Amino acid sequence: MKKWYATITGFLVFSACFAQSIPTWKITDLEKYMQQSDTSLVVNFWATWCEPCVKELPWFLEAAAKNKGKFNLLLVSLDMKRDYPDKIARFVQEKNIQSTVVWLDETNADYFCPRIDPSWSGSLPATYIINRKTGKRSFYEKTFKEDELQKLLEQFD
Repeated sequence: MKKWYATITGFLVFSACFAQSIPTWKITDLEKYMQQSDTSLVVNFWATWCEPCVKELPWFLEAAAKNKGKFNLLLVSLDMKRDYPDKIARFVQEKNIQSTVVWLDETNADYFCPRIDPSWSGSLPATYIINRKTGKRSFYEKTFKEDELQKLLEQFD
């Protein structure tokens, strides 16, 4: 029994050392990050419980890897407070997500959604794409199809 406990404890400590840290942001932190981005920025709003979000996530990760240096991908988790950080961190580790992931510590969608885009009803998934150099920005409250995202990103070069 002691051997089993030591093995499990060792594994958990080892895993925690290599797990991505998920910072907590407020909407003001997100706004500041978006204003300071010097490349095209894709901000994907998602949650671990949102099936369409999880389904499209690999396409975002693939596009980020394929277009490295052309744009940055920021994954903003809107999971419940009870799921932060453990469930989100586990999900990120299981999916081997290398992109930046933050947890938005906001509970009032009527407050933070219009600060991203006035048309956002609060549904997920949602994606905001901005290129500060060109001034081009777009907001999408929808699930992307696999090939649709790459075509869209090419418009932001």
